[in-house]
Amino acid sequence: MLKENVEKVRRILEEESRPFGRVPELIAVTKFATPEMILPLYDLGVKNIGENKVQVLREKLPHLDGKFKIHLIGRLQSNKVKYIIEDVCMIHSLDRMSLAREIDRQAQLHQKRMDVLVQVNIAKEPQKGGVAEEEVLPFLRECAALPGLHVKGLMAIMPLDADRETLDGYFARMRALFDQVTEENIENIDMQELSMGMSRDFDLAARHGATMVRVGSMLFQ
Repeated sequence: MLKENVEKVRRILEEESRPFGRVPELIAVTKFATPEMILPLYDLGVKNIGENKVQVLREKLPHLDGKFKIHLIGRLQSNKVKYIIEDVCMIHSLDRMSLAREIDRQAQLHQKRMDVLVQVNIAKEPQKGGVAEEEVLPFLRECAALPGLHVKGLMAIMPLDADRETLDGYFARMRALFDQVTEENIENIDMQELSMGMSRDFDLAARHGATMVRVGSMLFQ
């Protein structure tokens, strides 16, 4: 079933993203998957996986044979940055300046520049992390001064209880925000990636120009 599910997701992504000329990168969300379930993804051409929790990621790492690019997609505590700074290719959930400074500090200690995405709380959900829409530009300008950070775009997590029409509006706003930030051409901010869309709404995300989608349950069901 995994092969069929991956192929189905890819077909939808290709169709929905056609107007943008760029098929979104499929990031397989593996938080509920064992290493035995994850490893077959590689032979299906899925080379990027996303994990939510640092401890779970660290437990799985020795069993993944160094095959995958690993994205940290869950909310990250500043005191746990040191445990993943060498192992992940990108942090999707930068949502506050204290975290930005710690990622910068750890990255410089390890003589690297850490790829990050700024998480936007597009629906203003109080229980979720993320920078407010109107604060994104000032936040990015602060991040631009940190040499250990390489800001590569934006990320959003959509409300679970929103209907399709409402979600469509949120995706449209995220795309507009992404385009606005790109036009600002902030020095040291490299707007390449727009990470949005999950199993239930990745088609809408692709329709609005997502460059990465984070799909889990639809692959492993």
